[in-house]
Amino acid sequence: MEIEKKYLTKEVPFSINRFECKQITQAYLSFRPTIRIRKSQEDYFLTIKGKGHVAREEFEIPITQKEFEQLSVKTEGKQVRKKRYLIPIEKGYTAEVDVYEGPLAGLMTTEVEFPTMEEAEGFVAPPWFGKEVSEDHRYKNTSLSLYGKPAEAE
Repeated sequence: MEIEKKYLTKEVPFSINRFECKQITQAYLSFRPTIRIRKSQEDYFLTIKGKGHVAREEFEIPITQKEFEQLSVKTEGKQVRKKRYLIPIEKGYTAEVDVYEGPLAGLMTTEVEFPTMEEAEGFVAPPWFGKEVSEDHRYKNTSLSLYGKPAEAE
């Protein structure tokens, strides 16, 4: 079960370049159900996600680079490319700051994953995280792949 909250971040009040960064490219084989392929650094995954916003089932299977490349030609929508910065925050959580590239350049979001719904519900985000968009389907990567950046994120 994946439990996460997502925020529309306008700016980070410190340099994120000193934190671990992963270059991510992902694309979708299906939007209903959500079936995604992802390259993160030199790792490749096939992911199946269930329905939901803050909490939903997620199955992730490692695949090879060759499998990723073969599946890439079968994807729908546009690829989503981003740099993900992993920033430790309070209580042992990690803020995943995604700085989007290509057609989504200028968009930045921050996600935090939680072990339980209770922890997610009790979480108070720092002000720099920005507006919570966990329930706003326009900020799901599937929607970004299909429709691009929401107007309010411009």
